[in-house]
Amino acid sequence: MTARIAPDTPPLADAGGAALRAFFRIAEAWGLKGTEARRLLGDPPESTFYKWKKQQDGAPGRDVLERISYLLGIFKALAILFPEPARADAWIRRPNSAGPFGGRSALERMLSGNVADLYVVRSYLDAQRGG
Repeated sequence: MTARIAPDTPPLADAGGAALRAFFRIAEAWGLKGTEARRLLGDPPESTFYKWKKQQDGAPGRDVLERISYLLGIFKALAILFPEPARADAWIRRPNSAGPFGGRSALERMLSGNVADLYVVRSYLDAQRGG
């Protein structure tokens, strides 16, 4: 009996297009400017960002996929906490006095450029929803 050898493909190779499409839908829902959206993705080159946006496809690196994963979790948590989409989408821009935000909005925290700040916002929301 011979073993089948799977092609040597990274496990996330096909996830890039789907992740980017989801990201750009979130960016639209949140009313993000291009510079804000790029920053949330870790500041990819402008040409790369606009290529991804136009084609809604691509092969972003592991860091970008990790960032999108956090943003998807944030979006999902907001949808659970605020069933009205407009309220959920507006939450990221409202000043927040909770510890992780210090009076700033969640978006301001996320725009620091550090992936750890995306994690902090997601963790905060997960705790708020009891997840």
